[in-house]
Amino acid sequence: MPLMPFHIEPLPLLLRALLLSVAIAAAIYDWRFRRIPNWLCVAGLLAGFSAQIYLQGARGLLTAGEGFGLALLIYLPLYLLRGMGAGDVKLMAALGSIAGPLSWFVLFMVTAVLGGVVGVMLSLTYGRLYSTLWNVGQIVKELAMFRAPYKNQPQVDLHHPGALRTPHGVIIAVTAILLAIAHLL
Repeated sequence: MPLMPFHIEPLPLLLRALLLSVAIAAAIYDWRFRRIPNWLCVAGLLAGFSAQIYLQGARGLLTAGEGFGLALLIYLPLYLLRGMGAGDVKLMAALGSIAGPLSWFVLFMVTAVLGGVVGVMLSLTYGRLYSTLWNVGQIVKELAMFRAPYKNQPQVDLHHPGALRTPHGVIIAVTAILLAIAHLL
């Protein structure tokens, strides 16, 4: 059975190089300073749109816009619910403009799975698996009632002093590298 039920052509070398460059630079910065700089996100966004237009002409503008828009559609609500930092949102939007919607969605899905695995490992390391799973249940419950989870459960806020945090930029970069090696990016 194929890894994916649909086929995505690997990105052209220029786009893969841009995506990996931006993701790895963000990972290094995020690991070191626990933030992703705006200048890097803006540069990635401009490079993504420029490269897509260079490679595809007017169609490239649409491809970059779709990737950018899909990333914002998925990541902006996570930021508004205080589950994701603003730099992560901007980074994924920039990577969306580089990768286009289909490749970005694969990047997102694998990043989500890898992030979940890292989250479980982190919670096990700190002896907080039970409280982490309880928090996930609270988040689901609050979202099902159309409420922002952090309002009634302050411990699920990314900015809560007791929150376990990972540099998401590192997880994104590891995913991008793995997908590039597997020729899925």
